[in-house]
Amino acid sequence: MVASVTSLGRNGLYDWLIQRVSAVVLAAYSLFLLGYLVCSPETTYEQWSALFENTLMRIFSLLALISLAAHAWVGLWTISTDYIKPTGLRFLFQAACGIVMFAYVAWGIQVIWGL
Repeated sequence: MVASVTSLGRNGLYDWLIQRVSAVVLAAYSLFLLGYLVCSPETTYEQWSALFENTLMRIFSLLALISLAAHAWVGLWTISTDYIKPTGLRFLFQAACGIVMFAYVAWGIQVIWGL
């Protein structure tokens, strides 16, 4: 009962899975961008812009953005529950993290899709 209250109904396996899957997505995205830059070192603005106008690249970028937010949330949630003992302070920290992550994801969607 105590574990479900303090973790908002999540369990360690779910957090572990989010961390691993999001890390794989972020690694794949980073390797793709690194490979693109290595294979075309004289990339112009037009080429870079064309890459990110491609729908598949936009979807991949959105997946990476959501993965980054999920990865950060699990990490910050774990750190806050381990090191911030006062419940009110921990709640404020987690709420601030959630608001900032939501803002970054909303902003990222706007940038990626040009909304």
